[in-house]
Amino acid sequence: MKISRISYHRLDLTLSVPYTIAYESVSKSTNFILRLETDNSLVGMGCAVPDLHVTGETEEEVEFAIRNVVIPNLEWKDPFTYVRIMEELRKQLEGKSSTLAMVDMALLDLVSRKAGVPLYKFLGGYKDSIPTSITIGILSLEETLQQASEFVAAGFVILKVKGGKVLEEDIAKMIRLREEFPGIQLRFDGNQGYTVAQALEFVKKTSKVGIEIFEQPTLVQGDESLGEVTRQVSLPVMADESIRSLDDAFRLARHERIDMVNVKLMKVGGILQGLHINSVARSANLEVMAGCIDECALGISAGLHFALSRPNIQYADLDGNIDLLDDPFLELFRLKDGILYPSEGPGLGPLPEGLL
Repeated sequence: MKISRISYHRLDLTLSVPYTIAYESVSKSTNFILRLETDNSLVGMGCAVPDLHVTGETEEEVEFAIRNVVIPNLEWKDPFTYVRIMEELRKQLEGKSSTLAMVDMALLDLVSRKAGVPLYKFLGGYKDSIPTSITIGILSLEETLQQASEFVAAGFVILKVKGGKVLEEDIAKMIRLREEFPGIQLRFDGNQGYTVAQALEFVKKTSKVGIEIFEQPTLVQGDESLGEVTRQVSLPVMADESIRSLDDAFRLARHERIDMVNVKLMKVGGILQGLHINSVARSANLEVMAGCIDECALGISAGLHFALSRPNIQYADLDGNIDLLDDPFLELFRLKDGILYPSEGPGLGPLPEGLL
């Protein structure tokens, strides 16, 4: 089986509800869709979502890489040699993590379709569903409570709240959310917005809230600051933006700077790299979350299959597609009462006809 035809498509998707986090406001998302077809008519797809803050890529850089590196290097390759293909591409696409994730995703989609099994089973098939959190951006207290009420009414049982701008407002929101929704799990993402002192104050003043996870409270550049927070608080501290590579995971684990790891496929370069990072985390007794950015359901599906393939990936934050309008990949998985279920068809699930 060889890759005989390669094409790509750019999707410019608008968010139905724009949101704000500590360092930016977001209203749209650009996804590049890679389509690989083999000489025996199998089709696999993957997506790339460039984000300067997360992946370090611009849209123009991703499109240039697809045309000038990805396509020439994939023509007439055997997709079952995906490890070798990805290693060769990694040398040429250093720093292009979502571009690499896109290729990785498409190759694994192809080979699991050839095997006739869903991708999560091809990867190991440890579980067949996982609950996901849904995210509330930085809003006023009233808007936060209103959005939380809507999410809970829709069946979600885990709320992830973004903060890191105004400490006092973050504290007030978490206390009120616990008062209003006593049975809901709450997670908090500081998005690098706090100093160590602010992070400690946040934890102290929300101690009765029962926050499940405290995500990336301090700046990426300060491993020591992140470690200082981890050492001084009882909440599990999770690294997100601080982990972009296997080296980052090893460094933070070796120096005991964190309790948890957020693996976003777009950020780390795909499922293969995600599995390596997961192995480092498991060896260091760190818990793992499968996360996402504002990617269409194709990317979310890959994150879901990744999460289902290993026992120590116990958490998911795979909600990035929910507010994207005109997403063509909505049939790849099912979301019910806050729980994600994969397609049981081959690969990543049923691909839309006529997209490319």
